[in-house]
Amino acid sequence: MNAPALHDARIPVTILTGFLGAGKTTLLNRILHDPHGGRIAVIENEFGEAGVDNDLLLDSGDEQIVEMNNGCICCTVRGDLVRILGELRERRDAGALRFDRVVIETTGLADPAPVAQTFFIDDDVSDHYLLDGIVTVVDAKHAQAQLDEHHEAQEQVGFADRILLSKVDLVSDDEHRRLLDRIGRMNARAPVRRVDFGRTPVDQLLDIRGFDLDSILAIEPGFLSEDDHVHDDDIRSFVFRSDRPFDQDKLQDFLADIVRTHGPQLFRYKGVLHVAGLDSRIVLQGVHMMMATDLGKPWTPGEPRQTTLVFIGRDLPEAEFLTALDHCLID
Repeated sequence: MNAPALHDARIPVTILTGFLGAGKTTLLNRILHDPHGGRIAVIENEFGEAGVDNDLLLDSGDEQIVEMNNGCICCTVRGDLVRILGELRERRDAGALRFDRVVIETTGLADPAPVAQTFFIDDDVSDHYLLDGIVTVVDAKHAQAQLDEHHEAQEQVGFADRILLSKVDLVSDDEHRRLLDRIGRMNARAPVRRVDFGRTPVDQLLDIRGFDLDSILAIEPGFLSEDDHVHDDDIRSFVFRSDRPFDQDKLQDFLADIVRTHGPQLFRYKGVLHVAGLDSRIVLQGVHMMMATDLGKPWTPGEPRQTTLVFIGRDLPEAEFLTALDHCLID
C-alpha cells in the first residue's frame, strides 16, 4: 500500500459509491479483511429507515462502524456526516478509538459530489480529514440502463477516481466493450478494473491521493457552491420487520412472485431473515431479477431472532408486499 504523504497528518477518507446493488458492501468486506495492517472506521449510509449492511459485514474485530439512516448522505443527513466525523476524530484524539483511515459507504442513490464537498467547505472537517479518493463500483449487468435513467449513476462514474466493474461474467464481450467505451467517454481520468465478489488489489483503492480538486473544478466549476441535489420522488423505500419466523416455502414463493411481476421496478432488496428451523440468519440480496440467499452469522443463545427486510424501487405496491410477507410468517 502506498504510504501517506509525510507532510499531511490528516486522516485519509475514501468515499465508496456505486448504484444500488453494484457490490459496495461486498467490496467493503474485502477491504476490511485485507491484511493491510491498518484500522478502518466505517460510516455507512442507508437510503431507507432501516440499515442492514452492518449485518452483512463480516466481523473483523478492527473496524468501528457507524450507521446513518433516515436519509441520503448527500442531502438530508449531510450535517450528520460532519458531526460523526467530528466525534470520531475527538474519540481518536482521546484514545478511545483507534483507526488510521475512514471509509464512507454511501447509499446507492447518493450523488458523491455533495459528499466530497464536505471535505472542502467545512473548516473543521478539512482541517482534520483528507479526501483520498472516490471509488465507484459499477454493475456491468445493469449499468447501461442505470446510466440512462439515473443522474446519480452518471455522477458516481463522473466523479470517480477509481472505477471497479462488477458482474462482468454476466455480460457478453461486446456488452463489456460498449460499457468500457461509455465509461471512458464519461470519465477518462479514472482507471477501470474488474472486481469479482470484492476481490481486487486493495492497495489500488486506499492511499491513492486520487481526488484532484482542480480537475473536478475544471469539469464542474460550481462544485464547491452547488447544494441542490434532489432524488426522484418515484423512488421510495420501505422496510418489513418481524420477530416471527418465516415459513421457508411460502417465503420462496413470495420472492419468486415479486421478481417475476415487479423485477424491473425492484432496484434493490436486501435483508437479514429469521427462517423457521434454521439456527443462522439468512442473508438476502437482490437487484431487479437477480436474487441470492446465503447463510449468515449464527443466532447466539438468547439473542432475539428478527427479520429486517428493505425494499428500494419505483412505484412498488408497499401495502401488498407487507401483507404478503405477513402471510409467509409462522404463527
